[in-house]
Amino acid sequence: MPIIKSAKKAARQATKRTAHNASIKKDIKAAVKAFKAKPTAKSLSKAQSEYDKAVKKDLIKKNTAARRKSQLAAFAKAKKVKLA
Repeated sequence: MPIIKSAKKAARQATKRTAHNASIKKDIKAAVKAFKAKPTAKSLSKAQSEYDKAVKKDLIKKNTAARRKSQLAAFAKAKKVKLA
């Protein structure tokens, strides 16, 4: 356990940030799972939006999000999803 006041605060912040980041990652996984279960233009948009939010909050890198969004789009094309 930390003894110094600033170290205690850093430990509290790390715990909160870890929980927050985990919730964002769960949102991404849920959106992608929902899209793959029932591929629609709306669910594709939702999944891509979750990736954009994660990039905005520096949770994942921009190129990683772009690659994963591209993979989702390719999956949608293979499943013949009508994009609105």
